[in-house]
Order: sequence, then C-alpha cells, then structure tokens
Amino acid sequence: MTYIPRLKEEYKNRIIGALTEEFSYKNVMQVPKLQKIVISKGVGAAVADKKLIDYAVDELTKISGQHAISTISKKDVAAFKLRKGVPIGAKVTLRGVKMYEFLDRLVTASLPRVRDFNGIKANGFDGRGNYNLGITEQIIYPEIDIDKVNKIGGMDITFVTSAQTDKEAKSLLSELGLPFKKN
Repeated sequence: MTYIPRLKEEYKNRIIGALTEEFSYKNVMQVPKLQKIVISKGVGAAVADKKLIDYAVDELTKISGQHAISTISKKDVAAFKLRKGVPIGAKVTLRGVKMYEFLDRLVTASLPRVRDFNGIKANGFDGRGNYNLGITEQIIYPEIDIDKVNKIGGMDITFVTSAQTDKEAKSLLSELGLPFKKN
C-alpha cells in the first residue's frame, strides 16, 4: 500500500465535488488543481558573505524536505556591487507528495505560529490563478532551530494552480486550508 497525503485524499474526495458545485464544471478535468509550490529566498547580503547562501539552502532544505538549489544573478548591477553569475538566493520546487505535505505543515503548524495572525491577504493573486505569499520570518517553521539561526529572513511561497481565474484559485486554496482574511 502506498502513502497518500491527507490533503490529496481530501482533494479527491471532497474538494473536487465542492468546486464542481460552485463553478458548475461539466467535466472533472476542468476542476483546478495545485500543480506546484515554489519556495524562494533572496539573500542580498550574499554578495559580501558567500556562506549565507549555504545557510539559506540548508534552511529551505529543512523546511521543504527536498534539496534546495542556489540561484545566480543574471546580470551585473553596479549599484548593488553585483556581478553576473554570483549566487544571490535559494529556491526549491515541490510537486506531488512533498507539495501536499508541505502545504499541510504550512497550514496546520507554521501559519498559526505567526504573531497576531488574522489570516493571509487575498491580494497576492497574479490574474492567472497563481498566488504569492510572503513570509517575514523563517522561524515560524518547527523544523528551524531558533538557536542555530544566524540571521532572521523571510521567503516567498508561490502556489501555481491550473485555475483560469483568481476566483477559482482562491476557492481551491481556501478549500485546501489556506486561511484567507475575511473582507
């Protein structure tokens, strides 16, 4: 027997029916689904200290459960003392089982640890059904040991869906458990 994440099971059993009822889809294949989650972290101070990239990659690897990679700059920017080809960030792309596991941990364990949390803003949609969420501190994740953090920094989380509109994507992500603020 293979392992199926809780949210994937819930998507198949409950969410497809709820979204079909809400948007009156004619075919099950029209129902939007979560395709991937991209977690990225920019480390601007890495121009001076190269070890900060290793710390960022290590943190994203712990948070996601999948090996992260460093991102490199694409062009020279003299104002930031940045050269082309220098590592300036880290990212990891999650799909399948690890994507659902990360989303489950984000909703149930990490977001409730944010101080004065009232929900996430609903204005992070890009018009094509994708949602961007900014996290200000990486210490909200239980996998990060606060004593070993050398510098508190944030990260961006992008939820890529197959939805055609932002309304469909918001309904999908709400059904998956993302706590959007009430207007």
